[in-house]
Amino acid sequence: MPAPSVKTIAQQSRIASRVLASSSEKQRNRALASMAEAMQASRQLVLDINAQDVEQARAAGQSAAMVKRLTINDKVFDYMLSRLHKVAQRPDPLNRVLQGHTNANGLRVYKKSAPLGVVGIIYESRPNVTSDAAGVCIKSGNAVILRGGSEAIKTNTLLTDTIIEGAMAAGLPQHAIQIIRIPGHESVGALLHQHDSVDVLIPRGGKALIQRIAEGTRIPVIKHYDGICHLYIAEDADLEQGVKLAVNSKCQSVQVCNALETLLVDKRCAADALPLLSSAFRQNNIELRGCDQTRQILPDLTAASEDDWHSEYLAPILSVRVVDGIEAAITHINHFGSGHTDSIVTQSLHNARLFEQRVDSASVLINASTRLSGGGDYGLGSVVGISTDKLHARGPVGPDELTTYKWVAYGEGHLRE
Repeated sequence: MPAPSVKTIAQQSRIASRVLASSSEKQRNRALASMAEAMQASRQLVLDINAQDVEQARAAGQSAAMVKRLTINDKVFDYMLSRLHKVAQRPDPLNRVLQGHTNANGLRVYKKSAPLGVVGIIYESRPNVTSDAAGVCIKSGNAVILRGGSEAIKTNTLLTDTIIEGAMAAGLPQHAIQIIRIPGHESVGALLHQHDSVDVLIPRGGKALIQRIAEGTRIPVIKHYDGICHLYIAEDADLEQGVKLAVNSKCQSVQVCNALETLLVDKRCAADALPLLSSAFRQNNIELRGCDQTRQILPDLTAASEDDWHSEYLAPILSVRVVDGIEAAITHINHFGSGHTDSIVTQSLHNARLFEQRVDSASVLINASTRLSGGGDYGLGSVVGISTDKLHARGPVGPDELTTYKWVAYGEGHLRE
């Protein structure tokens, strides 16, 4: 049987979304548990099929980073299962009364949370997005259309078929979860034109993919382009703590969107802090690129160019700048940053509050690693991405962020006078 067209998939998802909107929390949580059980039953088959995708990627000359993102091992598989269980444990995001009152004439008015409807997820390389996205969408009562990269098409298709089986066993509609099985860019282009059936698109991947999606559709897009993340070590910082936070922010995983890309050091502690930081980063094989003031203290560093302050390296490279006080740090961050994640190391409550209020980012951290800005470490369970937009969602996008609201009014034959 030929794969259904993208238009058919979108129309089927729209119909399924109407059913999901009236589903109970108990039914959706039962579906999530059933999806996890179905995945567990197919564990070995998923690992075997993924190994084929990985081998094909290696043979095609894909980078080591791409192969790593593509690979599912037992640890990754367990993580995927845990995301489904944890999202099921979250409070129900639907049917919450966000606001309510009774008018003088007795009309009862409520503002209640409701699902967005149909969510399209377009992603590259990471098969774990398949189960993560399905879990978040089902929890929030949304139908989901998945479109993974061609490099993982076998893995993604098998995972989707498995979780569809689990969801249907719990009584959810057949088309609550769907995947586009047609390879090639044409299918992505077709999805971008389904504005009559799809309510929002979420691209997960490189900047080029996200730009293509955002610029090629009339459907609202939840996105972030860059993760140019900063850590500012203030003049009063505990330097031991500051070094640990800087190293963790950069080195825990260099290729992710909340990894540190620019380190700002206050000039009043730079002479003490920079040698400690340089030693720690050298032990972790990180190349440092410094401003003129930084290089006066660390003359062996490569000179940072203007482009470095604009760069999301996603690599073992870090730009370092000495700044004259917290105002200069905030100015630098708001000018060069991408609004993703920025952190300060300080012992001053005044500095912490000023940084929190003035830095215009989706995640602002105080004395904490930038690597913590995500759904799991924020206690949100599974998420489908990070948003640097301000409408509709900002920061980690979990079940709550995939809801909207509707106004409901209860009357007793009330008429407009």
